[in-house]
Amino acid sequence: MNTRDISIPTEAELVARAEAMIPWLREQADAVEQARMVPKATIAAFQEAGFFKILQPKRWGGYEMNPNVLNKVLMELARGCPSSAWNVMVLGVHPFEVGLLEPRCGDELWGEDGSTLVSSSYAPFGTVKAEAGGYRLNGEWLTSSGCDHAAGGAFVGGRVTEASGEVTFRSFWIQASDFEIVDDWFVVGLAGTGSKKLVIKDVFVPEYRSHAIGAYGEESHGHVNNLYKMPFFYVFYAAVSSVIIGMARGMVDLYIEHMVPRQNINQAVGAAVLDPFIKGRLGEAYAKILGSTARVLQNTDEAWSYASQGKLVPVDVRVRHFATNQFTGGECFDAAHMIFKKTSTRGVWMSSPMQRQMRDILVGANHITQNQDNIGDLLGGQLLGNPLPAANPFGVKV
Repeated sequence: MNTRDISIPTEAELVARAEAMIPWLREQADAVEQARMVPKATIAAFQEAGFFKILQPKRWGGYEMNPNVLNKVLMELARGCPSSAWNVMVLGVHPFEVGLLEPRCGDELWGEDGSTLVSSSYAPFGTVKAEAGGYRLNGEWLTSSGCDHAAGGAFVGGRVTEASGEVTFRSFWIQASDFEIVDDWFVVGLAGTGSKKLVIKDVFVPEYRSHAIGAYGEESHGHVNNLYKMPFFYVFYAAVSSVIIGMARGMVDLYIEHMVPRQNINQAVGAAVLDPFIKGRLGEAYAKILGSTARVLQNTDEAWSYASQGKLVPVDVRVRHFATNQFTGGECFDAAHMIFKKTSTRGVWMSSPMQRQMRDILVGANHITQNQDNIGDLLGGQLLGNPLPAANPFGVKV
């Protein structure tokens, strides 16, 4: 093991760096949306701040910190530019996933440059066939956020019928030379994420560059820290929820700035800040956002209380975290929409940052990790003592 001697900033330092970037990110948010990708200079600034090292293994120059450090950074960055924060989320989670693979993957990826980034597209759009020593991939994988900045390739997902006949959902690390990027990212929100299509033609991925994405067990791959005892699905889903929380917080920032100098058309009320409905909607929206924030951070800290001691997170706790975090998108969208409606006509102009923030929250809340419609029965069933379904994302065979 070649653990590198690095200086690791504190959580407070990293969060402060993110908060300091908010005004700068807000200034360039329109340009990011128009370009439909985050500028290289912005990614470089995030690199310099250390955001992509938070979940990276120490043996390759990372910090191996509590995932809540990344979550809190994302909550700040998304207040300024949701698309830029989304890139930090996606590109910042994958160092954690590399830590779940055999160490030679990390050696291949970061042997020469520990700052190399990896993107992803987990939905099983393409086809995967198992063969001797690995897997053969073909097809198109959509929405690979930040792929233009990912010299280290991408993780792509696929369902595989193993030799035993069992169908598993696996993740595969492929090199950047193994795919073509096709720019098809023309969308209503989060347009600046550069979430383009990856085209893969007859690419062989060796077994050691793949893992069953829902698997969860005792394998540590030689890491001295216990970060990699955290369930992958949980870390990823919580990070997405954190970005959306940051977007909603940004909507509150913009709403306050918009309302403080505004005069209400109702002269009996006068200043908009005296209107009981303007105040009431803001208070209710803020309470919803704070509730989502507290839940995501508390869930992560509870999981960390097990993982940091080298223990696996119990399955009932995993189900509760996995399920409750998925309500974040809907709650934050409701909160943002509640105050957006009080901006009246002013909020709908394309020149208004509030309408862009609203559209970004709409798309973020549509992400599969925020699928509250299909998750309530899983959590409710667990609370009522029902067994987990045979197909579950917790690595539990039933």
